[in-house]
Amino acid sequence: MEKSLKELKPGEKAIIKKISGEGAVKRRLMDMGVTRGAEVLMRKIAPLGDPIEINIRGYELTLRKAEADNIQVEI
Repeated sequence: MEKSLKELKPGEKAIIKKISGEGAVKRRLMDMGVTRGAEVLMRKIAPLGDPIEINIRGYELTLRKAEADNIQVEI
């Protein structure tokens, strides 16, 4: 089942399938290790819903929901 990264619940794991977005945003996400095929674990969501914290490639990464919306994952 495919959905965006921001829709995951804390503790859920998924595989990144697609990264959309414009040049600089997409490039920045890829530079941080957010690439197709990488496994991602949703660690936590801030009390007001933004930002979110994920675990990818052995490190923790914090993203805004707008950035996470550009990342399609498969559970």
